[in-house]
Order: sequence, then C-alpha cells, then structure tokens
Amino acid sequence: MVTLTETAVSKVQEFMSEHGSDTESGLRVAVLPGGCSGFQYGLNIEDGPEADDEVFDFSGIRLFVDPFSAQYLEGVEIDYVSSMMGSGFAFRNPSASGGCGCGSSFTI
Repeated sequence: MVTLTETAVSKVQEFMSEHGSDTESGLRVAVLPGGCSGFQYGLNIEDGPEADDEVFDFSGIRLFVDPFSAQYLEGVEIDYVSSMMGSGFAFRNPSASGGCGCGSSFTI
C-alpha cells in the first residue's frame, strides 16, 4: 500500500481544494514506463477512479492506483519536500534497486 506523510497529505488537500474537487475526486498515483532509469512516477488529481483501479483512503484522501502501477508501489511513501533546489513530491520506494541523478525515475 502507498502511504503519504502528513506534509504530503496537507499539500494534496491544498491542491484538491484549488481544483474544486468533490467527494469522488482523488489522487492518481501511477508508475509509467520512461525516464532515464526505466520507470517514473506520476501524480494527478482526477474526478474519480477508473473501473479497474484499486482505491485507498488515506487520511481523507482517495488514492487511485491502476493494476500496472500497483505492482511497483507496494511500500512506497510519498512526501512533500522543500529545499533550496525547489519543492515537490518525493517517493521513497523500498523496492527500487536504483535511480537516476535527478531523482525522477527508478529501476526495480
């Protein structure tokens, strides 16, 4: 299962509020082929889940995960970090065996 830190929950709630989300809306967490290491993460606020999505409720946030992505997201923690280099969501994946220097893609 995917987990979100308190900071990530707060930031997602802020984005969803700006998006005008309703009770069916949620955050899609996806793994997509690509990036310099083979896979990259994707986040998107969506109006509702697809028919084959797994739907999780995490601190009041609905998370939508498609079957392809689910196999790569077990145990992943999503945080929101700010630094001198910028701010954004960071993924901690215990199954990742490597990644790229920019931190936006990974290998399993």
